[in-house]
Amino acid sequence: PSLAIELNALQPTDNGCRFTFVVTNALGATLDSAAFELVLFDKDGMVSRLTLVDFKDLPDGKTKVRQFDFSGVDCASLGRVLVNDATECKGSGIDARACIENLKTETRTDTAFGI
Repeated sequence: PSLAIELNALQPTDNGCRFTFVVTNALGATLDSAAFELVLFDKDGMVSRLTLVDFKDLPDGKTKVRQFDFSGVDCASLGRVLVNDATECKGSGIDARACIENLKTETRTDTAFGI
């Protein structure tokens, strides 16, 4: 079983940076809600922001794309995005720790992404 999150793109916006994630739920059950605490690091390794992202419902065996806009974040200055913890992981028959314990991460950007 796995919950795969890919950091697919970082796009500058007028106010900051848009993060595009591709999420695939292969946990064996539908997630009614899945949310994570992310830590954004700059290229010098300094923490620049802690934030929450809510992927909402994720049906079993389905892939979804979710976008989040972060104001005041410069895409070009990001060095790393850390998944600090799962703040919410709910679904019928789903253990609350399943989202973080079965998390698989990858990136298609120049910014490191992982746990």
